[in-house]
Parts: sequence; structure tokens; C-alpha cells
Amino acid sequence: MNTNEFQLATFAGGCFWCMVKPFEETPGIINVVSGYTGGTMVNPTYEDVCSKKTGHYEAVQITFDPVIFPYEKLLDIYWQQIDPTNSEGQFFDRGQPYQTAIFYHNEDQHREALESKQILEESGRFADPIVTKILPAATFYPAEDYHQDYHQKNPLRYGAYRQGSGRDAFLKEHWSKGKEKDLLKSKLTKIQYEVTQNKGTEPAFKNEYWDNNKIGIYVDVISGEPLYSSQDKFDSGCGWPSFSKPLQPEVVMEQKDLSHFMQRTEVTSTKTGAHLGHVFNDGPKPSGLRYCINSAALRFIPLEDLEKEGYGDYVKLFDK
Repeated sequence: MNTNEFQLATFAGGCFWCMVKPFEETPGIINVVSGYTGGTMVNPTYEDVCSKKTGHYEAVQITFDPVIFPYEKLLDIYWQQIDPTNSEGQFFDRGQPYQTAIFYHNEDQHREALESKQILEESGRFADPIVTKILPAATFYPAEDYHQDYHQKNPLRYGAYRQGSGRDAFLKEHWSKGKEKDLLKSKLTKIQYEVTQNKGTEPAFKNEYWDNNKIGIYVDVISGEPLYSSQDKFDSGCGWPSFSKPLQPEVVMEQKDLSHFMQRTEVTSTKTGAHLGHVFNDGPKPSGLRYCINSAALRFIPLEDLEKEGYGDYVKLFDK
């Protein structure tokens, strides 16, 4: 194990008792410590932070392996543990120590934190503005031993506190499967939702991209994840967009599909799980594959728009 490749992530999300369990016992998470950060006093105690206005936040500091568990995933977990619209604290804990903040340890973390906050703001999940701060990491002081792994040492009290605080009810309301469906329905057209969520199929020759010959990339209509390139698109005569390969093998997943009394291989988006289409073994060489993809699962970004839409790294694909 090469500890030199581990990184730190620091999150303030209200009472630190509630911020440990969501991150622990996950491959790639090495350690989770409760503590205090962002204040002026050296080596503060719990009593100092709560009563002396030291400026510290209750926080957790996570040691993680970014190869196994990327920072982006930590951010996803973090947002799903808090009320990011509350500037006064979290649930029935009020005051500066209980405000939310992401403390970044390098510029990559800073950029990813800003991007994730913007995505959350634009998602429509919350009616009120996102007020969680994004701040440079400061000295982190581990909390007293009795605060470490509190949920394990005092499971009954922890459970009662967590339920009584209103945290679980809030998270259930805003992150339930029903909420996810409502958000997707508001974001997608009827045919986009039917294809990506219910494994529907749009009509052949009557869809947006089957005969699109422009230069650019095709991204996941839900997440914007780049999936296919116009360089790998070809006319298969089937009436749907056809590609010989994805941009990267890992951006799609393949699995058996035995529906409709047929044996096929379904293609889904790795990031969102959205149904894309199917892959067949009748494509052009050298791959011999034909990724038959529904237009409704894709969004096309032409070459001239790649830079302004944040896909500048893909311009070089077409520099020939």
C-alpha cells in the first residue's frame, strides 16, 4: 500500500457524529476523523468551539485513495448528507460550528467542488439557493476520543439524535427515488425519459441524429458525460445512430437483454445507468461492432461549440 498516493478531503456538515458513517467502510476510504477546522484557536476543545466563538467548524477529515474512490464521489456523498440551503447551521443545531463547508486541499479539489455545487444549483432539487461555502483547507484538529466513531460507541443515542434532529426526514424528502424521478421528468422530454428510464426505443428514421453527419461528440443526455464521437459514427442503414466504439470503453456498460423473446446485449451509461441502446456484432472492422444508440439518450455537441460548453479537451480528436 503506497500511502504517498493518499489524499485528504475535509467536509463540514453540521454535527460531525452524523458525517462519519456515510463515508466509512467503503473501498478506497482509509480513515475518517471527526474534528475542528477553519478557526483561530490552536488545539480547541469541544467546549471551546461551542462556547467561545473560535470560528471553527465541526468537520470530518477523510483519508482516501483517489484511484479507487475519486474525490468526485466523495462530493456526491457529502451533498446527500446535508441541507445545503441552510446558512445558520444544520437541522436543530444552530451556530457557526454547524454551518456547511467544503475545505479543498488542492486546485483540482477546488475546481471539482465548484463544479459539483453548480450542478446541484442547476438541478432544481432545492427551491432555495445553495449556501454551502467552498474554502481553502485550514489546520484540522482531531476531536476528543469520545467523539470519534460516536455512532459505533453509542448506537442508541446516535440513532435517537439523528432521527430527532430531522436530518433523516430531510434527506429522504430530497434524495428519495421518487424525487429522482420527478427531477428527471422535469429535465427530459417524454421520449427521452421513456428511452433512458424505461428502456424504450424511438422510431427508426424518425429520430434526431440517425442521419446527422456533423463533426462533434455525443454526450449522455442526463449527465453530459461524453460517450461517442462523430469519427466513429457510420451509416448502418438501421435508422438509428450507429457507432463502431465508445469514446472510452469505461463510459458504457454492457449486459444481457433477453426481453421481447430475443437475446441481445444492452448498452447503458456507466455514470447514470441510463439505457442507451444495444450493441451488435455486424459493424465495420476493426471492431466489428455496431453500437445502435437511441438519439433520445444523447445530446450532440458540434465541434465549434466544444470549447464554450466545457469539452475543450475533445477538440484535439478532430485536429487532423
